[in-house]
Amino acid sequence: MSRTARTCLAAAALALAVSAQESSEIRIELLAKGYIFTEGPAWSKDGFLIFSDTPTGKLFKWIPGRAVETFREDAHGPSGNAFDAQGRLYTCETHARRVTRTDKNGAIETLAEKWEGKRFNAPNDLTVSKSGHVYFTDPAFGEQSDHRELDFYGVYHVPPKGPIKLVAKPAGRPNGIALSPNGRVLYVVNSDERNVRAYDVDHNGDTANERVIVSGIAGVPNGIRTDEKGNLYIAAKGIAVYSADGQAVHTIEMHEGPSNCTFGDPDGKSLIVTARGAVYRIRPDANGAY
Repeated sequence: MSRTARTCLAAAALALAVSAQESSEIRIELLAKGYIFTEGPAWSKDGFLIFSDTPTGKLFKWIPGRAVETFREDAHGPSGNAFDAQGRLYTCETHARRVTRTDKNGAIETLAEKWEGKRFNAPNDLTVSKSGHVYFTDPAFGEQSDHRELDFYGVYHVPPKGPIKLVAKPAGRPNGIALSPNGRVLYVVNSDERNVRAYDVDHNGDTANERVIVSGIAGVPNGIRTDEKGNLYIAAKGIAVYSADGQAVHTIEMHEGPSNCTFGDPDGKSLIVTARGAVYRIRPDANGAY
């Protein structure tokens, strides 16, 4: 794959239909293409986007108005990414089976790699609260299932201080994960069950009151994000949008199956979507809760 292909920026915008109660049309811009499988878009408040190309083991960086550049060559099968309030980058490294944190100077530390002495399956996606609590999912897809030490799929909580905590052991594989704008509700997508579970989060970051708030999602749901109103944006068969109480709002149809999404750009109003070998940008009428 050539450098040109990896960093191609498209000037044209593609019209996409929106299936909703009132049909309308939005436009989406192709930001970059030529990758194998993009994942983990995360917007830094310092004004740039980080995303993963999982099979190549690389992280990429995009600054609006510039070409995409390689951020890290050896990110060990990166999937989900997230930034904390201090601007540090968190990454789920599926090949190394761990979660890492990278500070602004580029120093990398391992945040989580084992549960009760056994290595994680393959951390997939994560979210970080404003107070520094980290939550991540640990499913196993494809060949990842051949090397498991744990006999369950997990959702975990890494507090700023203290040991890692187990949030849930779902029967199906947990995937995307996000917090509500006020940080009081944790949402977890389950790809096998095609639903979204919600958990109340207390002032200590602990979770309780598990319940299913969205079910019967079309396609295989993957990543999830919330906007300032608490609406859920789920990468599945297109981007499925639900209200905070789980009512379907509309679906943004896409020609390529999306893997994940995040809100970004300096004004926080763009929905940036990773989809197979490309990265797209949509301008919905919403601000992200990133």
